[in-house]
Amino acid sequence: MPSYWVETLGCPKNEVDSDVIEGSLRADGLVRAEDPSSADLVVVNTCAFIEAAREESVAVTLELAGLRRDGASLVLTGCMAERYADELAELLPEADAVVGFAGQADLAARVGLADAREAATPVDAPVRRRSAPALDLAHVLRPASVRPWAYVKVAEGCDKSCGFCAIPTFRGPQRSRPVEEVLAEVDRLEVREVVLVAQDLAAYGRDRTAAEPGERRIVELVTAVAERVPWVRLLYLYPSELTDELVELIATGPVPYFDLSLQHVAAPLLRGMRRWGDGQRFLERIHAIRELRPDAAFRSNFIVGYPGERERDHDELLEFVEAAELDWCGFFEWSPEEGTHAAGLGDRVDPEVVQLRLRELGELQDAVTARRRDDLVGSTIEVLVDEPGVARSHREAPAIDGVVHVPASLAVGEFHRVQVVDAVGTDLVAEP
Repeated sequence: MPSYWVETLGCPKNEVDSDVIEGSLRADGLVRAEDPSSADLVVVNTCAFIEAAREESVAVTLELAGLRRDGASLVLTGCMAERYADELAELLPEADAVVGFAGQADLAARVGLADAREAATPVDAPVRRRSAPALDLAHVLRPASVRPWAYVKVAEGCDKSCGFCAIPTFRGPQRSRPVEEVLAEVDRLEVREVVLVAQDLAAYGRDRTAAEPGERRIVELVTAVAERVPWVRLLYLYPSELTDELVELIATGPVPYFDLSLQHVAAPLLRGMRRWGDGQRFLERIHAIRELRPDAAFRSNFIVGYPGERERDHDELLEFVEAAELDWCGFFEWSPEEGTHAAGLGDRVDPEVVQLRLRELGELQDAVTARRRDDLVGSTIEVLVDEPGVARSHREAPAIDGVVHVPASLAVGEFHRVQVVDAVGTDLVAEP
């Protein structure tokens, strides 16, 4: 049988798309290859969020083009393929096809491999709905998860107009899946932890409630998923959408993990980003959540070098990072994205200054994270074992944060009570 290899770049939402792509390929009779050099079809699911992501997508494509065997096909898909199809086809002749979202369910047919499938597909192959609309791969059934956790995409697209983000221009407006459909997928995955993802997760369901404008259905969804799996984690949340009801639901549950999309803390800069909030409001909300749930974990990301960022704005962000004591934090350089408000702004920050600010913020946050991890030594925590010797507590999102190293004898896919005996960088070491 012909084989495939899918290389995924970018965010958790792309991970879901890759799962669905694999389901479509399996439905066409292909089997997963052991590595890209032995596959008949190599698929690169690209990312185009910022310039660095696009550069990585090109570099990985060239690397895989050099690894593939003679006669194998190389296909580019994902955000970068959707957004820059013509440019990619010219820039990367190594690729046999550049396929946008609408064609992701038929990649095998694009390179002539679909006809190779047997008359009967494997019994565990997901059924593909060829009528699935463009930009909506979440409606195609996914293969069963090989891990005790899984991402579940609950909506596609975004209605926000953040000054730095081009995602709505190629992912389209928000389209939420019905609750029943999400729950059916959760049941099929048979995992111990579900990580809900969307471009604007807290706004889930708003587009499906035209008769009742502004109704929030995310609480209803999280509650229903929590009845099916022990752990439910949310990635990520706009601070303006963080209602008291949603905060209480997360804070009183088994996974008090708040992934907040803050982007900056200087009020004038946030207005320029077309975002809500400021550092003081963010701190007040974080402190209120910690009063409700002292062991709550926090993650966020911040843009550095957005047009108009002054030294005082940078200093304000440094002060916030020190005061907020977030468990996890990422910083990335602003890049001018075609079709965004910020792409036409002047008052750009010198690239060397941006790198200095990134380094300063990174060093500060590394110290905060190390301190937060050291404080856990001696405590007893509950962990879910993902693979032999590797586990996570509620503080660690899968494939994003640090891990908890445990004895390899602890059963995979089960919860265990362990005591933290050491902290090594971002990771913890624990024993039963």
